[in-house]
Amino acid sequence: MDKRIIWLAVGSFTMSTVGFVFSSLLPSIAADTHTTIPHSGHLITLFSLSYAIGAPLLSALAGAADRRRLLVTAMLVFVVGNCIAAMSVSFTTLLLAQIVMGMASGLFAATAQAAAVSLAGPEHRALAISIVVGGTTFAVALGAPLGALIAAFWGWRGTFGAVALLGLTCAAVLWLRLPRGLSGTKLTMSERFGAIGRPGVASSLMVTFLYLTGGFMIISYLAPLAIDGAGLSQLALPGLLLAFGVGAVIGNLSSGYLADRLGATRVVTASLISALAVSLMIAFGLHFLTRDLAGLLLIGIMVPWGIVGWAFPPAQASRIVGFAPEVAHLTLSLNASAIYLGIATGTAIGGRVLENTAAADLGFFAALFPVASLAVLYAGLRSHRRRLATAAAE
Repeated sequence: MDKRIIWLAVGSFTMSTVGFVFSSLLPSIAADTHTTIPHSGHLITLFSLSYAIGAPLLSALAGAADRRRLLVTAMLVFVVGNCIAAMSVSFTTLLLAQIVMGMASGLFAATAQAAAVSLAGPEHRALAISIVVGGTTFAVALGAPLGALIAAFWGWRGTFGAVALLGLTCAAVLWLRLPRGLSGTKLTMSERFGAIGRPGVASSLMVTFLYLTGGFMIISYLAPLAIDGAGLSQLALPGLLLAFGVGAVIGNLSSGYLADRLGATRVVTASLISALAVSLMIAFGLHFLTRDLAGLLLIGIMVPWGIVGWAFPPAQASRIVGFAPEVAHLTLSLNASAIYLGIATGTAIGGRVLENTAAADLGFFAALFPVASLAVLYAGLRSHRRRLATAAAE
């Protein structure tokens, strides 16, 4: 395996850290910008929405451009976005910075996966993509808690500054290490989205979207959930994120093994049921336990929550690839867009819930989405079985 792929994973780590560290930054950003935490949640929504749109749109516009130049340009634009955020004097400027960072991140992610496959060769396609996507997992495990820790000492502006420095370093290494002439494949938007029409793909993307929507209704507002709902201090946030990240790594690494042994659909189903259970445990715990016990519950649930939450993405990706292996690069890109659309939607809905009810109620509303995911998954499986039966009969 070409070792240069590791730097593509570092780039994914850098960009994904911004998306996952926000859950701990929202209270301090809200205080400094004289707004509310739910309103500050628009920062996550805009970043995620820009990512989801930027990945297919900018990739199509870039066409067959040299991937080395494209990756470095995307990373430098991302660095500029972080610098703007760190020096912003208004909430509007901060919102604009999230759009810049989100679009750059979407373009980088789509281009990095394609570049990894080119460097590794078709026979190592799955491994190359998993290494790049692994950068996102480590952003949850390491980037988010480190970002929260930096914010605890140097403020939220310090977190954006640190990410900008890492991004600048990554851009320099990519420019020096990646080969010249690594050209892309020009695909139109219709070609990119045409994969949705393949049997099983559309329903699977909807499952991804609904699952992430429910999860990020809670994750995006972990700070008010922990502080206002469970009575923990803001200094506990880096530890909570670290515990969740440790669980995420365990879930991510074990998911592939379990999917091979038990089947990807069973792992996805177990993740959906577990997500429902976690949401209800958080909701009932914060409503009916004393604040001390509720705090202990939230601390104790972080590692298991991370495990079940991050067992889902690899198993779901395996399911989607299985429906149309020949266009895996397209369906995985669409799945990434579905993930970030879910994050954007979950954050937006969670913010409205937080504006009108208590933080403890987030779990009740979030629980609706794994139920909807299970319904869509079941309907998709029934439809797939009917197609197979019809094909066999013919």
